Amino acid sequence: MDGNSTTGEADRPARFRVPPLAGAALLMAMSAAGPGFITQTASFTVLYGASFGCAVLLSMIIDVAVQLNVWRILGVSGQRAQDLASKVFPGAGQVLTAFVVLGAVVFNIANVAGAGLGLHDLLGVDSRVGTAVSGCLAIAIFLAKSVFTAFDRFMVLLGLIKIVLIIALVAVTAPPLDQAAIGAVAPERLPLLPILTLIGGTVGGYITYSGAHRLIDDGITGAASVKRIHRGALTGILVACVLRIVLFLGFFGVVATGAHLANPGDAAGSSFLAAFGPVGLHLFGLVFWAAGMTSTMGSSYTTASFLRSYFGPVRRHFNRAVIALIALATIVFIAAGQTPQAMLVFAGALNGLVLPVGLGILLWVGLRRRDLLENYRYPAVLLGTGVAAWLFTGYAAAQSLTSIGSIFQ
Repeated sequence: MDGNSTTGEADRPARFRVPPLAGAALLMAMSAAGPGFITQTASFTVLYGASFGCAVLLSMIIDVAVQLNVWRILGVSGQRAQDLASKVFPGAGQVLTAFVVLGAVVFNIANVAGAGLGLHDLLGVDSRVGTAVSGCLAIAIFLAKSVFTAFDRFMVLLGLIKIVLIIALVAVTAPPLDQAAIGAVAPERLPLLPILTLIGGTVGGYITYSGAHRLIDDGITGAASVKRIHRGALTGILVACVLRIVLFLGFFGVVATGAHLANPGDAAGSSFLAAFGPVGLHLFGLVFWAAGMTSTMGSSYTTASFLRSYFGPVRRHFNRAVIALIALATIVFIAAGQTPQAMLVFAGALNGLVLPVGLGILLWVGLRRRDLLENYRYPAVLLGTGVAAWLFTGYAAAQSLTSIGSIFQ
């Protein structure tokens, strides 16, 4: 993935190289655990308490069903989602690309804004200044001579920061696990919107395809690579699920104590403040900045991987296209100054509406178009779980269409 290409095995020195499967899994997991997920989890845990554990559990089940199917279908076909969709239904690739890019652009503005807000809490700088600094740093990663090397190593570093600090939050708050377990399987009250929003922020939109597209860029494709594809998907899902569980437990630990949140509008930051004292806001800033950076880079990379099918300049200058997307998101937020929390929650809900469209097309390939999968016999059980996930997300999206506007009220 040099200045004019998307692949980059040769540009990664062996001693610094993150294995391709791990790189793809990490991209998916870190994109799924972005600032949107942190904001959503904190806000909804404060509202619904232990019952929100049910939404977390459902999002993980949907995640498993969606990602195992998407990775396998795209990986075996060796084609990106938009290209495969176009071979199934004329114009479907363009429609899917339009939906994904729209959601990703909103998400990317929110992600880079989240990174700016993180630097505000971490260092006390103005959030717009923090957004500009974060955007420039993300651009610098894609200007590196060995892009995949810098990209992977930065993802690993920021991923470790998130994981360590979130686990520390759980350790300090010591949440009542019995209450969390009961709430997860027998919630007292939980409308569809929180579930859709969480699913959209962790597996919807561009996130659905980020790891699989990276896998294709690394050349891990075809029926002969099914075991590797499956292993990569499971790795990414496991990391993402662990992050979801521990983050929910950390926030629930704060809620269960009845602690007063200094700023209910910033439930996530206030929870870290309640758990760690004055230093907590700085720790939260570091977590939020790391989440914003990983999601900004993941969103821009995946968006460009969709656009490359229809725009020659994007194919020829892929890295520059990624940089342009990061710069666009940075400039738009600095100019508009929209509240980060509202944009993050909205982007998650929008991506949740996009999810059934792309998933339905891919499942049709597994069901009816074996010719696009090297005549690979697709597992009936895996296909069944995918169809169940598609039905649920479609129903949830339809029921929640009228509810998205309430986010900004």
